[in-house]
Amino acid sequence: MWEGIAQRLEGRIVVVEPLAAEHEPGLWHAASDPEVWRWLPWNGGESEQAFHAWMEEALERSEAGLDCAFAMLDAEGGEPLGSTRYLGLRPEHRGLEIGWTWLGPAAWRTGANAEAKLLLLEHAFADLDCMRVEFKTDALNTRARAALEALPSRFEGIFEKHMLVRGGTVRDSAWYAITDDDWPAVRENLERRVSAKS
Repeated sequence: MWEGIAQRLEGRIVVVEPLAAEHEPGLWHAASDPEVWRWLPWNGGESEQAFHAWMEEALERSEAGLDCAFAMLDAEGGEPLGSTRYLGLRPEHRGLEIGWTWLGPAAWRTGANAEAKLLLLEHAFADLDCMRVEFKTDALNTRARAALEALPSRFEGIFEKHMLVRGGTVRDSAWYAITDDDWPAVRENLERRVSAKS
């Protein structure tokens, strides 16, 4: 595991903390709307058993040092709102990806996603000394792409036939990135957006 990667990150709207088994009941409640999983590679919301399998895989990958999965919690009440993770960890190249991000509908348009990105990006660039953070989404997911462009992150192209999802569906992926050179302007934009919501 990348040393120091699994930290509790506290904001005004959301807290991002390492995913743990005790988050499962609250996260399942947040994840039970099918729209949450529409664009994710795996439909963890189709049943409690499917969600448990998603949790188990996220925890196993974190334990193995392949990813670092997080729960996103309401900063005031502590209720689980969703999950995100660092993946594609490349400490030797000072880079990683932020992905597998989802929030339950109650947290949509609250600023939770913007603040979680702010916390994760600050941790990546300031604490982990990253020079590059990547994002990938289904090329058809216009909502996620608009959110990534609003950070702003740089669109790097469409990777055709990038992966197989949901039992064999071919997905083209849109790639975005933020570098350490971009980070000061991105941080200022995200701080402004979060202040407007909190």
